[in-house]
Amino acid sequence: MLLKEYRICMPLTVDEYKIGQLYMISKHSHEQSDRGEGVEVVQNEPFEDPYHGNGQFTEKRVYLNRWIDPSFPRQSLSSPLLESKLPSWARAVVPKIFYVTEKAWNYYPYTITEYTCSFLPKFSIHIETKYEDNKGSNDSIFDNEAKDLEREVCFIDIACDEIPERYYKESEDPKHFKSEKTGRGQLREGWRDSHQPIMCSYKLVTVKFEVWGLQTRVEQFVHKVVRDILLIGHRQAFAWVDEWYDMTMDDVREYEKNMHEQTNIKVCNQHSSTVDDIESHAQTST
Repeated sequence: MLLKEYRICMPLTVDEYKIGQLYMISKHSHEQSDRGEGVEVVQNEPFEDPYHGNGQFTEKRVYLNRWIDPSFPRQSLSSPLLESKLPSWARAVVPKIFYVTEKAWNYYPYTITEYTCSFLPKFSIHIETKYEDNKGSNDSIFDNEAKDLEREVCFIDIACDEIPERYYKESEDPKHFKSEKTGRGQLREGWRDSHQPIMCSYKLVTVKFEVWGLQTRVEQFVHKVVRDILLIGHRQAFAWVDEWYDMTMDDVREYEKNMHEQTNIKVCNQHSSTVDDIESHAQTST
């Protein structure tokens, strides 16, 4: 098990980020769901927890077959878990068709997200997220959940941290982008110390891959990919701010619903005949 805490600051308020996050996830999933690759929304409905209260439960299938099939060109990220180019050792242990199941419980400003793999029962990712209006200065935000566990704290700077070159877009670079609606943007080195408003997404990420001989490499690899995904996704959420800034929660839920329907059509048309094969492979592997 490898545990890390990521802190990602944004030039937004926690209330603004709630809309931006939903918009970014829906738009990104739709853009990347092409030729059978991508995200199928299985369930998305209100959920009530006796402790956390009212929230939203979402279950998704993230199909990954295209990334390990050499007949398709490599493209950008469409999964919160894996890069489009798997290392050779990873390609050696995964089948050509599989999916990751994502389950998320959103009690904003607290969320829980879990990932499991269709053919690797010993693999899982668990993410707890909390959001606060500060610059990442709360060192005890997860004390109740992980006070006895050692963890590395990793700050992610959406403006100054480098992203893989193949995912770079100048229009999504906070150093160059400036919002017409908010006037925010063109962030410079040290922006977190002086920018207002500012909020932080705190993520406690636990990766488990309990397979002898591969555990350390897989867990380190997944954390590297998680970090890249968090950096890219949060850059997009800010760079798209003028698209979602005037939306209400009802507006963004309607947008989310429409994107899910369109994305499911694109993905399910390609995978309707392969899901049985995936599940059969999973049972055999188990």
